[in-house]
Amino acid sequence: MCVTAVESRPAGVVLATGPGGHRPFGARAKAFVALTKPRIIELLLITTVPVMFLAEQGVPDLWLVLATCLGGYLSAGGANALNMYIDRDIDALMDRTSQRPLVTGMVSPREGLVFGLTLAVVSTLWFGLLVNWLSAALSLGALLFYVVVYTMILKRRTAQNIVWGGIAGCMPVLIGWSSVTNSMSWAAVILFLVIFFWTPPHYWPLSMKVKDDYARVGVPMLPVVAGNKVVARQIVLYSWVMVAVSLLLTPLGYTGWFYTAVALVSGGWWLWEAHALQSRAKAGETGGKLKEMRLFHWSITYVSLLFVAVAVDPFLR
Repeated sequence: MCVTAVESRPAGVVLATGPGGHRPFGARAKAFVALTKPRIIELLLITTVPVMFLAEQGVPDLWLVLATCLGGYLSAGGANALNMYIDRDIDALMDRTSQRPLVTGMVSPREGLVFGLTLAVVSTLWFGLLVNWLSAALSLGALLFYVVVYTMILKRRTAQNIVWGGIAGCMPVLIGWSSVTNSMSWAAVILFLVIFFWTPPHYWPLSMKVKDDYARVGVPMLPVVAGNKVVARQIVLYSWVMVAVSLLLTPLGYTGWFYTAVALVSGGWWLWEAHALQSRAKAGETGGKLKEMRLFHWSITYVSLLFVAVAVDPFLR
């Protein structure tokens, strides 16, 4: 599919400039913040801080927590800004992304590129100098994986884009552990795998909702190239593996009864919702009756509950 350049905007997208091309400072500042996708970064931090508690088996140094969170925000923000720079052509054609700063003109492509690269450099140095160089390497690796492997290579070429591209979103778990211990462990690997298997069934329901957007720009998300029954079956498979992996922490001695209880209850509810979505898909439900966003919203609650349990569990053992 031939994708129209960013200058050719769809109807309804208005250039965010005033008379004479003036771009107000306040609006510009908000636009640069929007380039970092702060709502997504909130989710990344939810998985970082609890792992630091688990690694410390208690309360980690609060300055270290602050330094790790800020470094993580800068790194993920840089990756997101570079993602928007690369994807500005298709963002202009998709309803849910048509008001992003590089599409509206509030931020120029050159500014977005420089901003993203600057955050990448600053975040790496921040981690290296104020946390440790292992965390810096993991942070830079996550950024490069998201920008190069996912955005530039996988996203527009394969329906498995979100599966392998999701590795970048798993890295904050490793960074949280390494920031405390300057090393790795099986606990960090298990939680990395939880997020790895969580990402597809988290994102595919949203992709089912907006698949027309992705189809319009030729991005082969799984719901674009496969029917709802196939997608729902994949969601159920990944969900079962995710829940099973989440329960490995306890027999290996990293967590106790509290985490186990939360993992069982929240995981059981997840599986209920995943199977319910599959049942509706098998019944041929479409549109609002498919209720695919129920699982999407629950997936955010699930990962929040699970990682809060990771943080709380050391105090109850």
